[in-house]
Amino acid sequence: MDLLLWITIGFIIIGYIVLTSMKTSMENKLAYLKANSEDEKSSVKAKSIIWWITSATVWGIVSMVLIVWYFHNHFG
Repeated sequence: MDLLLWITIGFIIIGYIVLTSMKTSMENKLAYLKANSEDEKSSVKAKSIIWWITSATVWGIVSMVLIVWYFHNHFG
C-alpha cells in the first residue's frame, strides 16, 4: 500500500482516539460552566472547550483533504 494511505489512515484513527478520549472531559467542563457561570475558572474552561471544538474541526478538514489527496494521486 501507499505511504500516503497509511499516513491518512493513521491520522484519522489517532485523531479520532484523541478526540473521543477528551470528549467526557469536555462534557464535564461544559456541565461545570452551566452550573457555575460566574466562577473565575469559567473562562479557562470555556477556552479549553473552544480549543477542543476548533481542533476537532481542523482534524476533520485535514482528514478530508488527505482522503481527497490520496484519491487524486491514486486514481487521477
